[in-house]
Amino acid sequence: MNISLATPDDIPELCRLLGYLFAQESEFKPDIQLQRQGLKAIIESPDSGTILVSREAGRLVGMVSLLYSISTALGGRVCLLEDMVVEPEKRGSGIGTALLNHAIGYAREQGVKRITLLTDQDNTAAKRFYNQQGFFLSSMVAMRTFLS
Repeated sequence: MNISLATPDDIPELCRLLGYLFAQESEFKPDIQLQRQGLKAIIESPDSGTILVSREAGRLVGMVSLLYSISTALGGRVCLLEDMVVEPEKRGSGIGTALLNHAIGYAREQGVKRITLLTDQDNTAAKRFYNQQGFFLSSMVAMRTFLS
C-alpha cells in the first residue's frame, strides 16, 4: 500500500470512491460533475485542503480529504476531515487505519491544531472506527443551511 497526495489525474477514481461514500450518507447524493469540480478545487489549492490517497498495485482503494480553516479559539490552523472512504471490499484490511494515521501525521506536520469530522448519526461502524483512532464525541451539534 502506498499513500500519497492526490493529483488531477486521480479525479475520476476519486469520484468512483466518493460514489461509495455518498451512497451510504443520508444527506448527500452522488453528482460526478459537482464532485469533479470540488476535487479539482482542492487539488489545485493546497492552502484550502489536501486529498490523500491509498493505492494498491497502482489502483486507488481509499481516500481522505482535509479542509483547512483558522480557529480563533485555538489561535491557529484547524481542519475538517471532509471525506474518508475505502473501497467496500477492502474495508477491515487496515487501509482506513493507515490512511487516517497518515492524514493525522500530515496535518500535524502542517501545524494543524485540531481535526473535526462529521459522520452520520446511525453509522455505528464509522463512529466505532473513529473512536478507536482517538476521536471523541463533541458537545457541539452540527447545523447547516444550503445556499444554492
